[in-house]
Amino acid sequence: MKKALIVGAGPAGLTAAYELLTKTKDIEVVVFEESDCFGGISKTVEYKGNRMDMGGHRFFSKMPEVNEWWDRMLPMQGEPAKDDILLERTAVLEAGGADPEKAERVMLTRHRVSRILFDSKFYDYPISLKFETFKNMGLLNTMKVGFSYMAALVHKLPEDNLENFYINRFGRKLYSMFFEYYTENLWGRHPREIDASWGAQRVKGLSITAVLKDVFGKVFHKKNRKVETSLIEEFKYPKLGPGQLWDVTADEVQKLGGTIIKNAKVVKVHKNEKNEIDSLTYEKDGREHTVEGDYLISSMPVRDLVAGMNDVPEEPARIAEGLPYRDYMTLGVLVSELNLQNKTNIRTVGDIVPDCWVYVQDRNVKLGRFQIYNNWSPYMVKDLEHTVWIGLEYFVNEGDEFWQMSEEEFSRIGVSEMLKLGLIDRPEAVLDTHMEKVKKAYPAYFDTYDEMDNLIEYLKTIGNLYCVGRNGQHRYNNIDHSMITSFETVKNILSGRNDKSNIWNVNAEQEYHEENGKQQG
Repeated sequence: MKKALIVGAGPAGLTAAYELLTKTKDIEVVVFEESDCFGGISKTVEYKGNRMDMGGHRFFSKMPEVNEWWDRMLPMQGEPAKDDILLERTAVLEAGGADPEKAERVMLTRHRVSRILFDSKFYDYPISLKFETFKNMGLLNTMKVGFSYMAALVHKLPEDNLENFYINRFGRKLYSMFFEYYTENLWGRHPREIDASWGAQRVKGLSITAVLKDVFGKVFHKKNRKVETSLIEEFKYPKLGPGQLWDVTADEVQKLGGTIIKNAKVVKVHKNEKNEIDSLTYEKDGREHTVEGDYLISSMPVRDLVAGMNDVPEEPARIAEGLPYRDYMTLGVLVSELNLQNKTNIRTVGDIVPDCWVYVQDRNVKLGRFQIYNNWSPYMVKDLEHTVWIGLEYFVNEGDEFWQMSEEEFSRIGVSEMLKLGLIDRPEAVLDTHMEKVKKAYPAYFDTYDEMDNLIEYLKTIGNLYCVGRNGQHRYNNIDHSMITSFETVKNILSGRNDKSNIWNVNAEQEYHEENGKQQG
């Protein structure tokens, strides 16, 4: 029997393991996970009965194969959730679906609200054309935005960096208001230093033109209108946070006979004279262990993969070593109340603002975004009716000033910034805090990234190596993109296909999913 060695028990790694085990009995599967939990950066952290979503994860895909997979793991809700019951509101239900009040394995349908906090005012994200938007901007700024956008339509800038990418789609004024500082805060680099392909993958077809099309599509009730991912109004979400999906998947993998080794850090990958991977070495409990295998599916950071590999030529080694990452810190803050008025027509428990997350565009704070876990799922919060559970998100570099802070220091800064932004009106509103850190949360698109194609060509020459997922491909993939890289990998392994272009093309071409969705739908 052949053996597949899978590095990482996040979305890509666990998907590959499950797909192999359900599609063939001829391949043994062993998964190596560096941490003691599943889900990678899609994990859920529990603290005193309250749950934190690391980074915020909406479950939405245009790919039928992905949606069917999610439904298999976590059936859609067939009865109202706790907040639906408390508010006596109508919920989107699946006939014969699970009851979230009784069952654990449930996928909820949630309403998407994401806004920008700028100049102490809320703006829809993506920017909407509501009266409130223009009222918040004021007449002068609205005129500047309009003329700026018209200028961008007439005079297109070369899209050789992220700044020009945004200006072409939104105009310089809107870019400076809502994108410039946030992007610089997120990446630690000015947008003009970042490759435009990040915008192409994350924002895709979003622009003022796309917003207008969406508005008129609703007005004229256009059927089968194409909706950009950023404009979706509903999404799926696991009852207990995104990590629940991967806890369930890991359990299924083990039931199917797969082996998962936790706290196992892969440190070496061994190539033989045929330029194929024949084994890897991992560290566990202070000891090194070497395991042989026939296939290596890697979702570990490609920089670490190449660094741990023998006989790598100078150029690909240099490119891999120079690939940058952005790390992430979050402070869970339990408060008795939020000092933000719910001026929307969306009802919530406790009448808190309905946002899942809010982008912070304020140069006076380092806070990049905050989540309101109550709105992701009512089951993320221990006392839903009397507390609000917030996640303050900071984008940092491992080893920098923030990264080295103690939990007490980080908590003090987070709470002070909440006061500065008016999220709370007094320190006494804070009942508890909890700090979490995530290394290499975001693969970054600068430094040697512009040479990534050369590195990919080298990695393709290693016949039995398959790079999957966000860090495995150094590509800012969504969960469904990461899963699809593993779907394609398993198809290649089982069919004997040597060309790996299908794996590397996932999320690299804007229409990839739409086209595949049409083929499968």
